[in-house]
This record gives sequence, C-alpha cells and structure tokens, in this order.
Amino acid sequence: MVIGKLGSDTTPLALVGGNCSLQGFDCKGKDIFWSVTGDNVCSLTLLDFDQDGENELIVGSEDFDIRVFKEDHIISEQTETEAVTSLAAFSNSKFGYGLANGTVGVYDKFQRLWRVKSKNRAMSIYAYDLDGDGVEELITGWSNGKIDARSSRTGEVMFKDNLNHAVAGITEGDYRMLGRSDLICCSVEGEGMRKGYNMSGEVGIRTSGVGPGTLSVEQDNFREILSKKQTLLLELRNYQGSAHFSNPAQGHTQDKQIINQEAKTRLQTGISINMGKDHIPPHVEITLSTNNEMIIRAVLVFAEGIFKGETHVIHPKDSEVSSKLNVALFPQKDVPIDIHIKSLVGCKGSQHYHVFELTRQLPRFSMYTLTTESSQPCDSFVSCFINERLQRIAMWLNQNFLLSEDLEVSFELKVSFLSLRNNSELTVTMFPDGRLVINTEDIVLAGELIQSLAAFLNLEHVQVVAGFPLQYRRLEELMQKVIALKEARLRLGAEMADHSGLIRSLVVRAEDARMMDNIFNIL
Repeated sequence: MVIGKLGSDTTPLALVGGNCSLQGFDCKGKDIFWSVTGDNVCSLTLLDFDQDGENELIVGSEDFDIRVFKEDHIISEQTETEAVTSLAAFSNSKFGYGLANGTVGVYDKFQRLWRVKSKNRAMSIYAYDLDGDGVEELITGWSNGKIDARSSRTGEVMFKDNLNHAVAGITEGDYRMLGRSDLICCSVEGEGMRKGYNMSGEVGIRTSGVGPGTLSVEQDNFREILSKKQTLLLELRNYQGSAHFSNPAQGHTQDKQIINQEAKTRLQTGISINMGKDHIPPHVEITLSTNNEMIIRAVLVFAEGIFKGETHVIHPKDSEVSSKLNVALFPQKDVPIDIHIKSLVGCKGSQHYHVFELTRQLPRFSMYTLTTESSQPCDSFVSCFINERLQRIAMWLNQNFLLSEDLEVSFELKVSFLSLRNNSELTVTMFPDGRLVINTEDIVLAGELIQSLAAFLNLEHVQVVAGFPLQYRRLEELMQKVIALKEARLRLGAEMADHSGLIRSLVVRAEDARMMDNIFNIL
C-alpha cells in the first residue's frame, strides 16, 4: 500500500494492490481508482516518472514485471528475473527496486543504471540523502541484518552497518527534534539504529568553499585512476609470471615471445542458433575463440534469468582444452539480456591465465530461428496499420531477432520463424499499404511483438485487431465448465437445504421421543 496523489487528481489516495488488481480509496473510504495488472501485486510506489508534474504509479508484481501506470494506462513495462518485492522512489525520475532473489538496483526512467545481487534477501529499501550532497542514496536492509547505502548513480557502497537480526523496515523522521530528518532502521526483534547527516556539522560533511559535489567527483576520479593502475600492474605481473612458469629454463628471449603472444591475443565471440542434437534441445549458442594458439581454460558467464543463480561456469577437462569453446543458452523469456563473460586464456600447461572480460547483448526474440519453409500461416493473428517504410520494419526485425544476415526488402516483407522452445510458427507480414499482420498461436508473444515494435517506432497508440480462434475455444470451454460448476453448486445448495430441513424435523422428533421416554419408537 502507498498513500499519495496520483495523476491529475489533487485528492490523496490510499492505493492498495491485491490479486491482479489496483484500488485507490479516499479519506472517506470511497473507491476512486481501480485498474488491473498482470499478477499479484508485491510492491507499490508513486513517482513522477515522465517529469510532467504528475505522479505515476509504479507496480511490482509476482510475474517479474515492473509496470508504470499513468492514470489507468500502462506507459512502461520492464521485466526482471524474480518477483519484485520492494520499490523506492527518488526525488527525480529514478526509482530503486528489490527482487525476491536478493537483487537490488536502480532505474532512471526506462534505463537500468545498475544492479547487484546478494545471497541474502533485501527486506526493505529506501531513498535517503545520507551524505547531504543533494543526491539520494539507495538504503537497503538485508535479511542478515546488514544495512548499506549505495550511490544511486553507480551502485558503489558508501556506508554499511549491521544489526543483530534481520531488518524489518527503514524510514526517516526528525527523531532528535532538531528540524531535520534522520534515517531510522529497525530489526525484527525491535533493535533500532539511527543515522543522520546534514550539510554543516557532522561526520564527513564538507564545509569548505568548494561546491558540495566537487570533492566527490575528484575522489571518484582518483579512485578510478588507482583502480586502473592496480589492474595494469596485476596484468603485467601475470604476463611475467606466466612466461616464467611456462618454461623457466628458457632465456629472456623466449619470455618476451610468450609475453608478446599473450599481448596480441584477442578473444573473438559469435552468437548463433544451434538446432540441437540427441538429447540436447535447440538453443542459442555463444562461440568463444582466440586468434592464435592460446587456449581457453575456463569461462564464467553472468546472465539474468538464464542460469540458476545467474552464473554459469564452464571448466573443460585437460584433454578437451582448446582455443575454442561453446556456451549453450536457454532463455526462458523473450527479453533482451546482457551477457557478461569472463574467460581465462593462456598458454598450454601454464598456471597463470589472462582474464578477458566482454559483454554481449542477446536480442529480445533470440529463441526464434528464421525458416525458409513456406507453409500456410495459422489462423490466429494480430494486425494493425503502421505508417512506416518497410525498411524500418526490417531494421526492427534485424535488431530484435538473431539473424545470420540482415533482411533486405523491396515491395513486401514476409518472414517466418520457428520457436526453439515448442516448434510453433511465427509469421510477420508487412504489405505495401502499411498493414502489418503477425500470425502466431501464442497470444503473449503477439502482444510482446506489438509492444516491441511500438517502442522501436516510438508510437504511443497503436490500433490493433486480434483474432485467436484457439484461445476463444479454450475460453468457451472454460466458461462452459464454470457454468457447469455453478449449476452443480446450486444443486448441492438445494440438496443441502432439503437435508437441513430433514435434520431439523428429525431433531424435533428425537427430542419429543426423549421427553416421552419412547426412543425406540421414534421412527
């Protein structure tokens, strides 16, 4: 539940999330606002998301989605990897979020600035300006009692403390009656902690003539330079140690050759679709290879929503180590995924390896492969008219699907895809008159395609016509079952009423027989 003003309404509302529903009540308990969402609501907050002077409602639900409601319309939707258990609004367009799997992060409108994951669960999050620089930090209370404050811009830890028990909640208030707010944290056992900073008199506050943000920027730059220096020193030490260990009996000439070879090593990546074989289902495959004879000893892959724990480690046997390695990916949802890869690359027999780090993005609809087989599209469809050139639609397809080469169109666009998950067909057709038709039996996929296309073309309103005969038949079958169950309930209710009347009459006769001492002749 959250209390505040929503949209253009000047009346404060108590906004309550329930089972796929949102309700807003005024001070008299009158139902002022009502809307629906995709799943059970886990968290709510109010935020001026589009900076128009009016609050929007941010909703986190069990279906892993964060939705932004402007009045009763959804203007933004972001998919996460777990149920969104907590939300915290900042004073600008930023908001923090916490997931059931221990992930916390910050969004700035449609862009996620950062995220971190912990083995503990985030019990409560709060936006509070801890260091008095005018920029709020994300305060997180964890299930192990830890409390930390992270920069809303970078996620860097700026403060941390510990309670003896799990954190129950975080808020702020003028606890010391000094006219300024303190950060107040409380544990599940009643243990409390208060932390407050202002601009002119407490620990770590800058009161010199420079601006409040100048030192912070300089310190950040200094820390970044020191970090780069340490990284380069470690890299140089790794090169020297690797060359010396590979063959210590060789002279400096051999060492220099190995160092030069390692320095020239490049890690090459490629993303393709593998149709699978034997007991391996179709999947997306990342191919890692080096440009020389250096081997790939191990690979660490970090990706949201693909691996359990979001991390996957590949460590081949000594006999299988080579300069090429394949990583299989099985995305469960159609969302763009940033894949962070760390590879250990070095010489054969070496105990020292160079770490290559890179990031690749998986397209949103990467689990659909282009097929050349011409077949009749299914009866289910969504269609709309879009005043755009065919080349723009082809550009959207190139960016959101995993294609071996870019599509080229002339007068008409028609492409067919095959789902790697269930072998269902998807056909996208764009006619010269601007009519777009998407044929698929998956109604959820159709909606995601329309949303993705509208976001790519920056369209606020799209008039869509949909027809899903199979879904209609399923709905009719469910309605028939509901009607049958309702009739059965009414019939059972009538039978219960008859039996209740019979029981009452038997109770009266039994009482009469007891008083007349004629129990055996009651019937």
